[in-house]
Amino acid sequence: MIGVIIAATAGGLKLRYGGGGAFPQRETGAPLQDASALQRVADLPTPPGNIAVSPAGRIFITLHPEARPDWKVVELVKGAMRPWPSAAFQTGLGEPRAFRDVLSLRIDRQNRLWTLDTGVHGLHQPRLLAFDLDSGKVVHEFAFPRSVAGLGSHLNDFQVSPDGNWIYIADASFFGKNPGLVVYDVGGRRAWRALEGDASVEPDYFIPEVAGRRMELFGLIAIRPGVDSIALDRRGDWLYFAPVTDVNLHRIPSARLRDPALTPAQRAASVEIYAPKTMSDGLSIDDADTIYISDPEHSAIVELRADGSLQTLVRAPQLRWPDGFSFGPDGWLYVTCSSLQNVLGRPPSSIAEHAPYQVFRIRPGGSAAPGH
Repeated sequence: MIGVIIAATAGGLKLRYGGGGAFPQRETGAPLQDASALQRVADLPTPPGNIAVSPAGRIFITLHPEARPDWKVVELVKGAMRPWPSAAFQTGLGEPRAFRDVLSLRIDRQNRLWTLDTGVHGLHQPRLLAFDLDSGKVVHEFAFPRSVAGLGSHLNDFQVSPDGNWIYIADASFFGKNPGLVVYDVGGRRAWRALEGDASVEPDYFIPEVAGRRMELFGLIAIRPGVDSIALDRRGDWLYFAPVTDVNLHRIPSARLRDPALTPAQRAASVEIYAPKTMSDGLSIDDADTIYISDPEHSAIVELRADGSLQTLVRAPQLRWPDGFSFGPDGWLYVTCSSLQNVLGRPPSSIAEHAPYQVFRIRPGGSAAPGH
């Protein structure tokens, strides 16, 4: 009887979460830069998640929650990790607003560092905290209601508008399988969902293969989240987004997301298929609207040009699952390498075995303000 229950459970998991083919290969050309153009910023004992670099060159990263790190958000000072804004925010001792499960962070043009707490896939209330960069003090806090980010949600990555008044969040909804975009009005302190159920936020039926590992945990659960990759152009006019395994990058005028009076059908009609893409995780964008794609399948950073063409910027084995991006001063593009093929579905011993984990930077040649 127990065997029957186990088999039925496994079958149900496979049916709901598993299966899928290989992602189609894209022609991206020979790399524009050699691997030697990658400059190592830091070696870390645990995988980094996302990154934000200030105009002054201060580097903030999250430590990937899937590795269950003791610290959640750190500042890199001469390559060494320092808990930010304090140790109490990591441990919760004496700090009721302490971090729980932070994957993404961004620096806006108002000198604030925003952090997004997923709430452990919505088990707890997901939450935004904004900190003044100079003092480290909390200057804004918002907990998302269950109607916006419930159990099974995964508020994964986000972008902040140039005026700092709007935040656009990708809810990958890995377990809930109900992906969509979340729009947050900072001044009005209100949030709503957008494009839920639209094809643009749903993953295509492929499974990543990274460094020889087919990313299907225990042969049952494919690493196939909903909308994950997200970027906002430097003017704040267009939001670009896609699931990791979608063959296309989509975009929508941000004004259509900000209008709460629109019906779901009216919003969906505003979505465009922008261009074919590689498999993607993090995105960034420069002043010329070149979009930078972290391609974990090929250990590469790929450029998606404004004309829709794809070009490999750099490909290197040390880019172990390139993940989050941020531009910094002097034209540097920073990238974290989370090496998730050695983390997801693996024991803590695997994480220790594959340490250290890197943060790199490269100069792609385009201009862009730091923080995004």
